[in-house]
Amino acid sequence: MFDYKARQARLKEINKADALAIVPGANMVYFTGLRFHLSERPIVALFTPDGELSFIIPELEMPKLHDRPDLEARAFVWKDEDGFMGAFEAAVRELGLQNGVLGIDGMTMRVSEWLTFQEIAPALKVAKLEDELTHIRAIKMPDEIALMRKAIGISETALTNLLPKLKPGMSETQIAGMLNDELTAAGSTANAFSPLVQTGPNSALPHGMLTDRRLNADEFLLIDYGASVEDYPSDITRTFCLGTPTAEMQKMYDTVLRANEAARDVAGPGVKMGDVDKAARDVISAAGYGEYFIHRTGHGLGMGGHEVIPQIAAGVEILLEPGMSFTIEPGVYVPGLGGVRIEDNVVVTDNGIDLLTSFPRQLTLS
Repeated sequence: MFDYKARQARLKEINKADALAIVPGANMVYFTGLRFHLSERPIVALFTPDGELSFIIPELEMPKLHDRPDLEARAFVWKDEDGFMGAFEAAVRELGLQNGVLGIDGMTMRVSEWLTFQEIAPALKVAKLEDELTHIRAIKMPDEIALMRKAIGISETALTNLLPKLKPGMSETQIAGMLNDELTAAGSTANAFSPLVQTGPNSALPHGMLTDRRLNADEFLLIDYGASVEDYPSDITRTFCLGTPTAEMQKMYDTVLRANEAARDVAGPGVKMGDVDKAARDVISAAGYGEYFIHRTGHGLGMGGHEVIPQIAAGVEILLEPGMSFTIEPGVYVPGLGGVRIEDNVVVTDNGIDLLTSFPRQLTLS
């Protein structure tokens, strides 16, 4: 089990609110280990600067809290027949929040929870603390990195086992289903996200949806996928050609590969996130594909899947720090022809980066 007390202690670094409210999601799992659905029954974890943890929680969810005596959490319990207002009122009153400041993660807290707090305590002010929370989570500990390595290993085993089975004529949905089966067989209990399989011109859409289009020989096949282990994901993309690529296809692929390598070469502690993006973008622009690189070079990777920090994008002045994990995934997308993306997962070390992914980067399959 993770050291949740140590994680909660880091919340004292924020010092911008009289209490921090977190609803079900990645932050609640990170700081407490408790997994609840975000549903019509509101659940709120409240962290106060003195280190106390409280929950506004429906009665039917109390067994999960009883199973975690290590959290030493106080419970403001409500029943379906009574409604949740009384529990909110008790929490606000007993934690002394009537005229205070409530910190929230503005990316996950719903308007309904906030309006309930405001109805009970009109003078209560709000402080958006998602950036501070994200920064805490951005620095991965060795146990977190180990889980990501395991997810990556499962993912790479699955893709290794899938590729020999692929043939022209298979549909994108069929290939995605086969990949899901391979992920399960390799040990993934939950995928990080639904696999993205794009063939031919469809691969020119960075976030395209699965279709029934069938793979043809001599065209691009882009696969973006990942396993998840104890909430920690992998996020890997490889682009292939079953057959013989055209000269243009090969040039696109070689350009993206060089951009991927350039970004990896630049990344390290103390480096501006925007400089990593620039390294990749310069390679692609020099090859004449600048207008076809239409997204950032990478995103933070962790319990939330896509995480805000690090943001490997143009102009970001924030410096990389040891423990930050992220993707490096430059791409070129030419409408009507297709797209190439090569995505790896890395973590910043004291001296550079540790490349977590090892799957071969080659366009054609031998």
